[in-house]
Amino acid sequence: MSEPSFQDDVLNELGDDKLAEIAGLLGTDTDGARQTVSETVGAMTGGLQEKAGDGDDEVRQAFAEVSEPPLQGVATLGGGLGGLLGGGMMAGVLAKVSKPVANAISKKTGIPAPTVMRVIELLIPVLMAVFAKRAAGKGAPTAGAPGSAAPGAAASEGPGLGDLLGEILGGKK
Repeated sequence: MSEPSFQDDVLNELGDDKLAEIAGLLGTDTDGARQTVSETVGAMTGGLQEKAGDGDDEVRQAFAEVSEPPLQGVATLGGGLGGLLGGGMMAGVLAKVSKPVANAISKKTGIPAPTVMRVIELLIPVLMAVFAKRAAGKGAPTAGAPGSAAPGAAASEGPGLGDLLGEILGGKK
């Protein structure tokens, strides 16, 4: 209702120009691009949740990194390369889940996997920007854990990773 889905936040962060660029890559209109982006984002976040559920320390560290405000503010300057530089570990984690996601989306939609990979490459800095905004409490009203020192602290403790992922990705359905 008042809280947009994670996919909606990604689409809003993308903006019309990037969505049109993705539509061009896919050879479709913006509605087709929007649907493909939503499916791809859903698959990528699902892959992150699966890795986190398996106790993947790299995912935990990546979310802790994204949750903490950058010292130099590079991630807050925009969703482009600055966001990628500010979230190196998260970019690596997203890159790891991108190949299986590209293959799955390719099988589901018929879009060639290399084309889906190019779309994912455009989405990674946008995903990181949305993760950072939600972790900071700007994208989801409950994302900033009230009474705790920092969102990253909850992520590094271990048991809080599921809660952090739920808050950042918009909770369970």
